[in-house]
Amino acid sequence: MSKRTRRNHTSEQKAALLKRHHLEKVPVSSICDDSKLQPSLFYTWQRQLFENASVVFEGPPKDGPSARERELEARVAQLEAKLSKKDAVIAEISEEYVKLKKELGEP
Repeated sequence: MSKRTRRNHTSEQKAALLKRHHLEKVPVSSICDDSKLQPSLFYTWQRQLFENASVVFEGPPKDGPSARERELEARVAQLEAKLSKKDAVIAEISEEYVKLKKELGEP
């Protein structure tokens, strides 16, 4: 008895199959036969599509920056702090080096 390997469908593939059914009016049975899918899987994808459809109609939040923008701003602030700390360390080491060089009388 041979085992079937699990196939992973991309979101584009899922959308194309659902689009064929809803826009082109191709029967679910035909789509499932052509794609070798179980109808229950097709209907699961359809249910997920309709459950998440409201996200498409939501615009960006109008009250301020998005979560992604806030995340990026926090990352920039973190990197700027790290850079200023490095600059301070380099300045301190350079100052000690020049002082030591003058004490030893090297040109």
